[in-house]
Amino acid sequence: MDAIQLATLLRLPIDTAAFLLLFCRVGAVIMLLPAFSDDGVPVQVRLIMALAFTFGMYGMLEGKVTPALHSGMSLPLLVIGEVMVGMAMGMIVRMLFSAAAIAGAIASQQVGLSSALVVDAAMGGQVSILARFIGLGAVVVCLASGVHHLWIASIFRSYGAFPVGGLPPAADFAHLAVAVMGQATALGLSLTAPLILYGMLFNLGQGLAARVAPAIQVFFIAQPLNLLLGLSILAITLGALLTAFANAMARFIQNGWSL
Repeated sequence: MDAIQLATLLRLPIDTAAFLLLFCRVGAVIMLLPAFSDDGVPVQVRLIMALAFTFGMYGMLEGKVTPALHSGMSLPLLVIGEVMVGMAMGMIVRMLFSAAAIAGAIASQQVGLSSALVVDAAMGGQVSILARFIGLGAVVVCLASGVHHLWIASIFRSYGAFPVGGLPPAADFAHLAVAVMGQATALGLSLTAPLILYGMLFNLGQGLAARVAPAIQVFFIAQPLNLLLGLSILAITLGALLTAFANAMARFIQNGWSL
């Protein structure tokens, strides 16, 4: 039974079947994109946003979705393929967005707040408080600078790269996922380069002080100073850090998801 026959059996008009296929890809992407998929956003609100995005895109993308309904493929196979493409796209963006959490974890380690943990459902457990803070800051800056518009625009372009009716190229997505994860790690390290340099110099000075005066508990004396200096450097560089992250995310999307 092809998609047309199944839609007729279910008494669904062909426009409704096309809307369903469009919603499968758009909804899967929206449910995984940063900010839109945050656990602080209720599930009902996320569902309404996905439906709203689908309604907004339907008029422009109907011509690319409807031909697949006449291709003879069954509707369940079309739905599965669209969901898989949407999930793959959303996960790629989410993996690159993890650079903010990596930068926050490195900053916490250098400052001495790695033991201050908070729950972050987006990362699947507990993360350091600075990682959570920088992650929220990255979301705010991306939304303020319009990077989320590029995320939505990439959904339009995806219908040219991955037409409806075909399964996503698993090998290509796997290679892209590995490359994006490496890019996210490198980006997280580069964003916190000032703090890494500070941590090296501070720990070197602390080690020299411990050698000069081994009877003094240098660690307990220097830890408040480490917090003060580290947080001061983070406050000075935070604006540049978040701006550089948003620019890197924008370049990634504008370059057609190429690294």
